[in-house]
Amino acid sequence: MIGVRTPGRALVDVLCLVGTLALALVPLLEVYGGLVALPAIAGGLLLGTAAGVVGAWRRWTALGTVAVLVVAFLLAGGALAAPTTTVAGVVPTLETLETLATGTVTSWKYALTLQPPVGAGGGVLVAPLLLALVGSAAATSTALRVRRGSVAGLATVAPVLVTVGAIVLGLRFPTVPPLVTGLVLVGVLLPWASWRAGTLRLRRVLAVTVMGAVVGAAGAFAGPAVAGQHERFVVRDEIVPPFDPRDYPSPLAAYRAFVKKYEDTTLFTVEGLPDDGRVRLATLDRYDGTVWNVSGAGAQSSGEFRRVGRTIEQPARGEEARVRVQVQGLSGVWLPTVGEARSITLAPRDQADLRYNDATGAAVLTRGVRPGLTYTLDAVVPRVPDDDDIGTAPAADVTQPDLAGVPDVVAVTAADVARDAGQPVEVARALADWLSQEGFFSDGLEEGGVSSSLSGHGASRMITLLSGDLMVGDSEQYASAMALMAREMALPARVVMGFVPERPAGEDDGPVEVHGSDVRAWVEVAFAGYGWVPFDPTPPPEQTPDEQDSEKPTDPEPQVVQPPPPPEGAVTPPDEDTEQPSTDEPQDDDGASRVWLLVARVVGIAAIPLLVLAAPFVVVGVLKARRRRRRRRQPDPVRRVAGGWDEVVDAARDLHRSPLGAGTRTEGAHELASAFAQAPAAPQLRASVATLARAADRAVFAGGTPSPDEIDDYWADVASAVDSMTRSVPWRRRWRARLSTLSLRSRRRPSTDRPWERA
Repeated sequence: MIGVRTPGRALVDVLCLVGTLALALVPLLEVYGGLVALPAIAGGLLLGTAAGVVGAWRRWTALGTVAVLVVAFLLAGGALAAPTTTVAGVVPTLETLETLATGTVTSWKYALTLQPPVGAGGGVLVAPLLLALVGSAAATSTALRVRRGSVAGLATVAPVLVTVGAIVLGLRFPTVPPLVTGLVLVGVLLPWASWRAGTLRLRRVLAVTVMGAVVGAAGAFAGPAVAGQHERFVVRDEIVPPFDPRDYPSPLAAYRAFVKKYEDTTLFTVEGLPDDGRVRLATLDRYDGTVWNVSGAGAQSSGEFRRVGRTIEQPARGEEARVRVQVQGLSGVWLPTVGEARSITLAPRDQADLRYNDATGAAVLTRGVRPGLTYTLDAVVPRVPDDDDIGTAPAADVTQPDLAGVPDVVAVTAADVARDAGQPVEVARALADWLSQEGFFSDGLEEGGVSSSLSGHGASRMITLLSGDLMVGDSEQYASAMALMAREMALPARVVMGFVPERPAGEDDGPVEVHGSDVRAWVEVAFAGYGWVPFDPTPPPEQTPDEQDSEKPTDPEPQVVQPPPPPEGAVTPPDEDTEQPSTDEPQDDDGASRVWLLVARVVGIAAIPLLVLAAPFVVVGVLKARRRRRRRRQPDPVRRVAGGWDEVVDAARDLHRSPLGAGTRTEGAHELASAFAQAPAAPQLRASVATLARAADRAVFAGGTPSPDEIDDYWADVASAVDSMTRSVPWRRRWRARLSTLSLRSRRRPSTDRPWERA
């Protein structure tokens, strides 16, 4: 106990152990973004150390120390790890308790799958808080409670395990390299453990120092020579996010649904949108002959969506903007974004569902966008360079998926249109200008005599657009055509679907309502040094074909035979392909099942601290039951009887009424009777333990072997005596006896091993 250690020695124990724990947790600061995790780490170390020191000083039981830690975690955890869920940043709420309870299980996964800096949202700080709290409490409790110095060295296990946890959650190149942390742990913990054991000698200190120097030099210099250029294995780099956007329909296939069904519907409201700002919904770079969609996982892939915290590392430069978005009628998984996001702040319950793509600036919510959702973006809107700025810049070296199902007319038309262009930007501009100037606009509504256009952007629709008498379509078809033509000309291109809202006259800074009629699709082409530059190949809405343009001439000029367009039925996509993708689960008519699921979730969360509190009871109870069963099943009948008397003595020891260890059974019976003299059933208890002692002596010293019936009767009397002793003490003492490990730690020799007893 701490009483055995002087205050000065106890202080050395605490400083060595807590100091190494703090060093082990320093790399997590960079993971969470600067000083974001400092309150959780420092507060956890302080609370855990205080619980360990005070528990050793006041001689709390293991259950008492665990209970104090659980209460401290629930009361202070909100201020340290989830301040946004508390009142005034301190007082915990029901949301705080739910965040802490779920964070004990989910925060480890989030810390690994979120892209650093992780930030503080969604309970991700629970992981470093638990490492600091539990690690410091375990280390200080072990060091200050253990009497034997050789066993106190077990306290070094806590800093080692915390170091392993910090390395697993850490980065590939942390601020404090793992080699440095390991050398400091060896240089501090090994001498401390030797000092506690009383075996610290100067020559051993020198030997450990030399060994540490050799190991460090080997790791720093010899290691790379042996391992070659293999990079260090980092867990977070190997984890593949579970969300796959390819599981959802292409959002571009729903383009006409916005135009027809949601033309006048307010999808969302944007406040703080920069002038001429575009709202991005999805970025698509894979074409399979039917639709444009996101590609597979990869560093620059449009389908690589990672968990991110509230802060996103963003090297882009441009106009900074803070945009607030409130969703009214939009659904699906795609989250509207503006520019290159530096932070996306949602409600705590939604933050964990956020995924972001650094290569495209697109974002998704895995559980779907819903009406009423509100979030804030801090973004950088890069300046769009003009053609003169780009000049002779080559196309950027970007890896894109191969095209599939592209009709031949695309390559033929692209080569013909851009035959006079020289530089890459001139090629891109020639394609965009030709489509916007030679084509006509129609969104398929057929109003005012305007020619209608088919929806879709598959291979058949591209043939109809580029080889027909008139090019008629909307931005879905023109953006698809330009992207395919640019890719055929060796330019990295992709299609972006989003919104370009029009501000009301006289309102420059107010909120802007975005309707279905504001949906747009455009093309982005990558140039070296300038990034992705947008191009708009869609003709203006007023550029529509009139009746005489729609009629075929009576004497047409000879022309190259083109493949006939397919029947109308073949190119009309099914209704489900043009619907906005939705992540809503099928409606369940059984409302009772949803209620039971909610109840089960609440009960499961509430059961976590109860299971933690009950764990010591279960472990100690299992150990005592195992010991009792082993005694009753001894092969030697004499040992079975002697084990019954040991069971009585151990029960008294756990009740803190233990007899002296070096006496006969008869003397022990008298001491037990004296210890329970104030009990209501003292006379019966006195007679019972005296009878048990005599029966055990008779079985050990007398001739013959007890019969199985005699042994069963003896153990029945043992159970009755133990029950009488337990009922004679207050209820608090009973519960402490159930959790007591005094009898488990006893090193008494077995009753039949004394020289005067029969072996």
